[in-house]
Amino acid sequence: MDKRIPITVAGAAKLRAELDELKRVKRPAVVQAIAEAREKGDLSENAEYDAAKEMQGHIEGRIAELEGKMGILQIIDPKTLQAGDRIVFGATVELEDEEGEMKVYQIVGDDEADIKENKISISSPLARSLIGKFEGDEVTCPAPRGLIHYVICSVNYI
Repeated sequence: MDKRIPITVAGAAKLRAELDELKRVKRPAVVQAIAEAREKGDLSENAEYDAAKEMQGHIEGRIAELEGKMGILQIIDPKTLQAGDRIVFGATVELEDEEGEMKVYQIVGDDEADIKENKISISSPLARSLIGKFEGDEVTCPAPRGLIHYVICSVNYI
């Protein structure tokens, strides 16, 4: 049974772009760097060669990882969801914490989560606390500093 990986349309496009960049730009560049390092002679003491081979390993590993994921992605467009004001994957949620501070997060797949962009993973404790809730509900979420209480102010699918 295939395990599907949920991802937004934007997240899938970002992964495809990364795979394309790795195959069309970075892979040829590292092959060229290896060839240039070989031309310099003794490979046993050639730091440039060792670094290029290590980089090649990282690139090939990431290509294999991305190619393996592409076939099992479940691409979800948040704009087309008919969830109303119930929180599901792809929702952008505005929360108010106990101190009255407002926070906005989008619930996304593990591969596209980035707290700097206010995108939290569907498998994070906060997202798990929010899934299935509605605008106006209150949730308590475990965090490193202890339990945090939030009020759900709005739910959007943009």
